[in-house]
Amino acid sequence: MARDMVPVLKRCRALGIEPMVMGLDKKSNRTAGNSRRKISEYGAQLREKQKAKFIYGVLEKPFRNNFARAKKLKYGTTGENLMILLELRLDNVIFRLGLARTRKEARQMVGHKMVLVNGKQVNIPSYTVAVGDKIEIKEKKKSIQRIKDVLEATNGRLVPAWLEMDRENLTATVKEIPTRDQIDVPVDEVFIVELYSK
Repeated sequence: MARDMVPVLKRCRALGIEPMVMGLDKKSNRTAGNSRRKISEYGAQLREKQKAKFIYGVLEKPFRNNFARAKKLKYGTTGENLMILLELRLDNVIFRLGLARTRKEARQMVGHKMVLVNGKQVNIPSYTVAVGDKIEIKEKKKSIQRIKDVLEATNGRLVPAWLEMDRENLTATVKEIPTRDQIDVPVDEVFIVELYSK
C-alpha cells in the first residue's frame, strides 16, 4: 500500500496549512521559502488539490474517484459534494469524534479492525458512513491504554454538530450529512473543480 512519508510539518509549511488542521499540537519555527514568487493560476489550483489530498490522506486515484462520484450527485455543487464525500470517510469520522489524534492514527485504527459500524467490523478507511450509522470501538479494545491516552489527548476537541458522541461508551451516531459550512478545512474546492475540468 502506498504511503506519504513526507514529514507532516514540512508538508504543512509548503502548503500553508496550520498543523492544528492535521490534529498536531505543534508549531513550526521555519517559514516557507519562495513566498515572494507569484503563483500561477494552475499552481493555485494544484495547491488546493494537494491540500485536500494531504489533509484527508488520500492518494491521486481515490481522490479522482471521489471527484467522479461528486460530479454524478444530483444535488449541490461538485466542489461541495467532493468535500462532503471526503468528510464522510470512516477514518475522518473517527478523527472528528476525537477517537484518534490524527487522521493517520484513525486510518491505522480502522485498518487494525478496532472499529465497528452498525455492529459490523469495518477495516476500510475510505468506507463512506451514512446518516443513522452507529460507530463504536470494539468492546475488548475500549479498555486498552492506547485508547485511554488518545481520549486524554483529544479531550478538548469539539465534535462537529453532524455527529453525536458518547465518550463514556465510545459510541457515536451520524446525525446528518455535513454541509460545507460545517467542514472547517482550509481548502477552496472551486480551484479543484477548475483543475479537473481542464
